[in-house]
Amino acid sequence: MTATQQSVTFKNAYILGISFISALGGYLFGFDFAVIAGALPFLRPEFELNAWWEGFLTGSLALGCIVGCLIAGGFSERYGRKPGLMLAAFIFAVSSLGMAFSSGLTLFVVMRFAAGIGVGMASMLSPLYIAEVSPANIRGRNVAINQLTIVVGILTTNLVNYTLADNGPDAWRWMFGLGALPATLFFLGVIWLPESPRWLLKAGKAEEAKKVLNNIGSEVFVEDTCRDIQQSLRGTTKQSFKAVFEKGVRPAVIVGITLAVFQQLCGINVVFNYTSTIFESVGADLDRQLFETVAIGLVNLVFTLIAMWQVDRLGRRPLMLIGSLGLSIVYIVLAYLLQSQAAPSLVSAFVLIAIAMYATSLAPVTWVLISEIFPNRIRGLASSVAIVSLWIAYFILVFTFPVLAEVLGTYGPFYLYAGICLLGFLFVKRKVKETKGQTLEQLEQQLIEH
Repeated sequence: MTATQQSVTFKNAYILGISFISALGGYLFGFDFAVIAGALPFLRPEFELNAWWEGFLTGSLALGCIVGCLIAGGFSERYGRKPGLMLAAFIFAVSSLGMAFSSGLTLFVVMRFAAGIGVGMASMLSPLYIAEVSPANIRGRNVAINQLTIVVGILTTNLVNYTLADNGPDAWRWMFGLGALPATLFFLGVIWLPESPRWLLKAGKAEEAKKVLNNIGSEVFVEDTCRDIQQSLRGTTKQSFKAVFEKGVRPAVIVGITLAVFQQLCGINVVFNYTSTIFESVGADLDRQLFETVAIGLVNLVFTLIAMWQVDRLGRRPLMLIGSLGLSIVYIVLAYLLQSQAAPSLVSAFVLIAIAMYATSLAPVTWVLISEIFPNRIRGLASSVAIVSLWIAYFILVFTFPVLAEVLGTYGPFYLYAGICLLGFLFVKRKVKETKGQTLEQLEQQLIEH
């Protein structure tokens, strides 16, 4: 901040409260992300899925997410972050019930696509909102709360799936329909949230922005933040997507897009979405397959908590470097184990090591960086471009895995993912700068000077 920074105090309980409520959007992400892993063994015979349709049904969520991100970018710039979060929750609640009551494959895919719109909006707006209401010294931890709710959503959904698995061939309907409950809670929680003070100042609502900032920190914090934001917005006009690719901000946008794509093409979401396929290939029965989804969820949660503890201490860049290189090595071992038909317990050990690597690095830190590195005037639009890229990469990953596994064997794609992780390591080492402990406005000034 400024020379007065020592006088700045924060209302941490309030900041944490609004961050957790906003991060419930991540829970919806985690729910729909995980529910497919438990439902696929039931959906395959229900809809007579071949490899192509299995990939498309799984990936249809990502296609909806792309649309959701595009809607969220413009919607949140025009109407605010809060209305965008409420719309995301409503769409998700309706689509969850739609999937549960689907009478055929076409309707199910349409409803999963619609769920993706809600997930896509929340995946962009939740971390963006948290970054805009959090002081610099705890911003990384708070944005990582979004990743925490994602993994809680994954774990809770895996536990529910495991419990419901013995309820007959229609168990999948309950698995999807229960998504309406967290969506409704999220909608009710967002009603209580204040609007983002950075959006309010950009919209010319200075007094409202000051009221929100007064609830976050001391008078010195309010004055410093208002001044810094207004200075960063000076001389700017209404932005279009064209502004995202202007020369001055292009380096940050390229880094954001590349990190988003890398987070998906690193391959870990194959493990999340196709757990049953991976363990079936080494002889595990259905009960073991669903149990592995629960173990994955537990490890994911524990190591996400470790990431939240370290992201503002160790920093963003070291975590990304350790995670990307570690994943590359673990994937090579995992591919060899799958190829040699190793015991399920041994495969499980290296799957869980890969999850731990991802949960402490690429999973939370990518979202933190995307929420930080863009200038105030284009943050909403630039974030939507980066996250659209993320969902395109996710669709490519989950759509191609069943086909690649059919052609190359289940182990084959993991050699490819190991190579991608090595390339990601080299990119982070060369292009990603540390952002911990700096305000969004300070990061913007660095971009301008660069």
